[in-house]
Amino acid sequence: MELTKWVDNNKQAMVETLQQAVRIKSVREDAQPGKPFGEGPAKCLDFMLQKAAAMGFKTENVDNYMGWCEYGEGPEMVAVLGHLDVVPEGDGWDRDPYSGDCDGTNVYGRGTMDDKGPTTAALYALKALKDSGVPLKRRIRILFGTNEETGSADMKHYLEKGGEIPVCGFTPDGEYPVINGEKGIINVTFSKTYTQSGPVVLKRLKAGSAFNVVPALAEAVVACAPAEATRLLEEVVKPEPKVQWEVVPEGLKVVAQGVQAHAAHPEQGENAAGRLFKALTQLPFSGELKDTLTFLADKIGLEVHGESLGICLEDADSGKLSFNVGVAEADDKELTVKINYRYPVTKHYEDCAPKLDAAFAAAGFAKVSETHKKALYVDPKTPYIQTLLQVYGEMTDFKPGTLCIGGGTYAKAIPNIVAFGPIFPGDAVREHLPNEYWEIEKLVLNAHIYAEALYRLAR
Repeated sequence: MELTKWVDNNKQAMVETLQQAVRIKSVREDAQPGKPFGEGPAKCLDFMLQKAAAMGFKTENVDNYMGWCEYGEGPEMVAVLGHLDVVPEGDGWDRDPYSGDCDGTNVYGRGTMDDKGPTTAALYALKALKDSGVPLKRRIRILFGTNEETGSADMKHYLEKGGEIPVCGFTPDGEYPVINGEKGIINVTFSKTYTQSGPVVLKRLKAGSAFNVVPALAEAVVACAPAEATRLLEEVVKPEPKVQWEVVPEGLKVVAQGVQAHAAHPEQGENAAGRLFKALTQLPFSGELKDTLTFLADKIGLEVHGESLGICLEDADSGKLSFNVGVAEADDKELTVKINYRYPVTKHYEDCAPKLDAAFAAAGFAKVSETHKKALYVDPKTPYIQTLLQVYGEMTDFKPGTLCIGGGTYAKAIPNIVAFGPIFPGDAVREHLPNEYWEIEKLVLNAHIYAEALYRLAR
């Protein structure tokens, strides 16, 4: 049976499966015995495994961290890595976010696009292969994750339990054509303590709320005598449009404006924290704090590639390293900065992290914590990448090609996986937003593409 015809004939069943999955609120909750991510993710995993078993696939539940279904024979395995957990619904919905409503054109609800819809498309693509009886030399396994949105501990557990690593595969949790490169991502926190004396004293400083967001607002309060505050504004501080100075009962309040952006593209924003550091260096702080602010202003400021820190790495595939101070906080004794930086896909942690650590250590900072996700890069000439591109080019009107991105996808959780769909060029971004929905025609088209891609990868 022709794969595309099978998918078309089973469109309604595929839509109903997606509706049922969306109706399960699979947001992470506190762990329960046997349910590491709470009731919802475990319930949705059980639902999908039961659906797969009813289709005649071999299934396995790995301690409710994740599960898988499999079809075919052979020593090698091709994988599809999808996830069933979702982010919280948030505010602003026009309908029940877990209704799974369908109006004949779209299916509505949290997870329709990210990632229950694409995972459902992959399951039905596998069923199309099974029912068609096409000969395959490799097994095909769909991995159902339940913790992609909050850390991918599901796939770490799979690997720790001896889960088989695929020879190739894809996650339907990114965009088309093929994302063959993802920058390495480092979140690091530095802090420094100091003592203060003299006519001005920093009382508090606050900027940003998350590592991966360029802060649009930063403010500080400086204690000083009223006369000194007035003198500083009249004689010392240089006016700047995006920095406001105000005399307050404590002394001076300084507010710096910026432009919010994602840390994957800090050049699209303006970092209010860096602007505040520069503004504060005008004030006559005492030695330790003055040196600290000067370091942050001179070595970071409004730079977005780590130039003055000596870590501005670059490659032809993904461009320059991106650098962002996402959070800065201080009181009269300690200052903390939380930094997100992303190095190019062909570079390594060792090319940048030691230099950054050394620069902060020399300035008197201590490293408090750090997380690191290695860069992912697969040569575009790799056979399975070429296969995915060929299928995409044949089955759509879009031009095939590879992408390298500053963000991260589920592909980093398992070796030999790249992101392949489900979002097409020009599609509106709806994942993680209110009123998430997915077009039924896109659900079906993805199932067509995944069926053909899996056939060619496994034959």
